Amino acid sequence: MTTLDKSGAAADTLTGGPRRRRGRRTVPLPLLLPGVLALAFLLLPLIALLLRAPWSSLPDQLTSTEVWQALQLSLVTATAATAVSLVLGVPLAWLLARTEFPGRGLVRALVTLPLVLPPVVGGVALLLALGRNGVVGKLLDSWFGITLPFTTAGVVIAEAFVAMPFLVISVEGTLRAADPRFEEAATTLGASRFTAFRRVTLPLIAPGIAAGAVLAWARALGEFGATITFAGNFPGRTQTMPLAVYLALQNDPEAAISLSLVLLAVSIAVLAGLRDRWMTAS
Repeated sequence: MTTLDKSGAAADTLTGGPRRRRGRRTVPLPLLLPGVLALAFLLLPLIALLLRAPWSSLPDQLTSTEVWQALQLSLVTATAATAVSLVLGVPLAWLLARTEFPGRGLVRALVTLPLVLPPVVGGVALLLALGRNGVVGKLLDSWFGITLPFTTAGVVIAEAFVAMPFLVISVEGTLRAADPRFEEAATTLGASRFTAFRRVTLPLIAPGIAAGAVLAWARALGEFGATITFAGNFPGRTQTMPLAVYLALQNDPEAAISLSLVLLAVSIAVLAGLRDRWMTAS
């Protein structure tokens, strides 16, 4: 007993205080019940979707022409929108994180505005800007004969509009966490700012870019409001999976459930891919 007491005292001395014994913590009932109800509220619709899924006819549903067209178009347009977001969003995130200019806070707020803007309002704004009679759209139509609304390119633009802020926020946060002295050291050795960004900064922030790209891709894949408002709902041309789900729900509920399962699988894959970035082990 004396040895145990001395070792315990020594441990107390090293840690600077009395040792705390880890035990099972009791959860207060006023917190437990709402927590369980919230979990059930979030999981019940997903469980119902899995229970009502037409598993026997699922292969036939997913290989039908209409479903395959919507799936293929969604994958292509979401990937193209993510590419647009990468090309434009990464430099924008660098400007917000690394440079000082008047109104930077306002610019950051405007960049994040599509996150809270109703997608339908975003679609209307795109029509007013890029439609045939829009501020820029009429110039594109009269000068170059380019019409963006109700085309596949319009789908890409609508998806990039709502998805790019996710990428910008992720990359800007990663840039702010990265040490800028590495870039400064590269510039003192003779590298230009762009070379330092390409050879030093990009490898450092690659995980943040990848996480932002995955988020942007998933957001683009699930976009509905801006797409149907700006690009319409034409099978094979602008009808993406969310639009196909909405249409099939009225005519073919089993097809709607099948497409919903595909979107659910994609969401789970995105969550699993970002697990190490956003979640910590218990």
